[in-house]
Amino acid sequence: MLKRLPHLLNKYWRVGCTAISFTAFGVGGLALRLFIFPLLNLLVRDEQSRTIWARRIIRLSFRAFVELMSTLGVLSYRISGRERLQRKGLLILANHPSLIDTVLLMAFVKQADCIVKSSLWRNPFTRGPVRAAGYISNTQGPELVDDCISSMRSGGNLIIFPEGTRTPADGNMSFKRGAANVAVRGACAITPVIIRCTPATLGKGNKWWKVPATMAHFEIEIQQDIDIRDIPGVTGDAGNPTLAARQLTYYLQNYFMKES
Repeated sequence: MLKRLPHLLNKYWRVGCTAISFTAFGVGGLALRLFIFPLLNLLVRDEQSRTIWARRIIRLSFRAFVELMSTLGVLSYRISGRERLQRKGLLILANHPSLIDTVLLMAFVKQADCIVKSSLWRNPFTRGPVRAAGYISNTQGPELVDDCISSMRSGGNLIIFPEGTRTPADGNMSFKRGAANVAVRGACAITPVIIRCTPATLGKGNKWWKVPATMAHFEIEIQQDIDIRDIPGVTGDAGNPTLAARQLTYYLQNYFMKES
């Protein structure tokens, strides 16, 4: 029993620090909405400049949040290939093992854009930052793909999780065609990001207080770009973007299953 005591204390410490972290996230989001972004609206009149500043503020806020969790011992992380993120107009596709994958990526991607669920536009803690940064709403219907392409062509780095939700506990991925549609119709390369979390934490269906026995470690690997012109069946179906997107989705699903 005495031997287990340090492990139990460490686990309870991480439960408490996880609660502190999520509380800080909520309070920070509310502060951005009530104070920072209204001030930004007053000081920066140009809409494009205001969006750039909003995204910069969000990136730095997320970076501070990640460092808070790291300092408290909630998690550790390592990023490889980070220099590949120092570009503009990227289509970044990532797997989604954990609740905080979005925060981890957006903390290190400059001028990040993303597709946001409609619920986040209504959430009092997130709707201020989401609207100020001009993120893309998933309720935009047929215009969604066009908005994604426009975002990248204007210099934004678009982050998409092709699964649309967190990966199930069994690890089986099921990709939606949205990301492939953007790549095919925008004729753009794909920057794949592989996120590995050991031991697993904050996965699909897991409660936040169900922390693992040891501190979670995130390995974030930014891999070499995928040129969709090199993928069999995609270029040949350029005249049929629907079929090309289907072939690319199948390829990407297998690629991420293998690499993860």
